[in-house]
Amino acid sequence: MSEKFEIVNLDVKPGEVLKVKGKIFDDTDRFEINIGKSSGDLGLHFNPRFDESVIVCNSRCSNNWQEEHREGHIPFSRGSEVKILIYFMGDKFQVKLPGGHELEFPNRHSYDKISYLSVKGGFRVTSFKQD
Repeated sequence: MSEKFEIVNLDVKPGEVLKVKGKIFDDTDRFEINIGKSSGDLGLHFNPRFDESVIVCNSRCSNNWQEEHREGHIPFSRGSEVKILIYFMGDKFQVKLPGGHELEFPNRHSYDKISYLSVKGGFRVTSFKQD
């Protein structure tokens, strides 16, 4: 089973945060949160993969994936409810995860604004907030 949550008209500026809350499906192998300009131009692709026990972060430019960054620790589990905070810091994205775990990913495309967000895969969004 797969869900998709998408917003195409965001206006997120450096210093702002996106808060995504939801429930991870009991039987999912992976889900993804994407933010950027469009589905083909992403500043951050955040992709926990339970089937590989890794969180993959990447960026995408003109529909081409770039070099993956792999984090070998997933601080949440299938079937859990989580809150994921994504801070747009201008030069980087800072992702705050449950249990105080954090990861950073560079703003490779030097975006000055984020207008696109999607959540796909085995994750049901229960609330979304921009601060």
